[in-house]
Amino acid sequence: MKTSWYQEPWAWLVFILPFTAVVAGITTFIIANTNPDTLVVGDYYKKGKAINLELGKIKQAEKLGMRFGLKLVGDQLTVRPTGIEKEFPLLNVNFYHPTLEEKDFYLALTADGNGNFTHHFEADQDVSGKWQVTISPFENHWKIQAEITLPQSEFITLAPDPSTAN
Repeated sequence: MKTSWYQEPWAWLVFILPFTAVVAGITTFIIANTNPDTLVVGDYYKKGKAINLELGKIKQAEKLGMRFGLKLVGDQLTVRPTGIEKEFPLLNVNFYHPTLEEKDFYLALTADGNGNFTHHFEADQDVSGKWQVTISPFENHWKIQAEITLPQSEFITLAPDPSTAN
């Protein structure tokens, strides 16, 4: 007695494998077209030039002999120039958290009578932990970058290091 093809289990096995491949292909095509990958950098040439400019700023800081000491005791941050006689009207100090972008912050510090740059943090602002710190002058013609851990009861030295450029 002869049975119909659709009653044979082997026939369904032969048909189901290509059918699942077609369904998976269509699904992949739909996912790829509805969620396209974003470009990491849209204008890579311009970004590359900016990186070279940043390296130039770090090299300029090294050439000028820029060095700073930084400490955080309690809620008071102190940044002081060390080994340089130049006075700065304003320092831009950026703090970048390694994992949480919403914790990043910027300080524009002016010197006190002793030549130190100080800032008092709010009681609820937690700045302990690891940070990428960038110091630059108002004119932004040089830059120092360093990775630090806060709090620091003693002054730590921040000096230009070309290997820290982004």
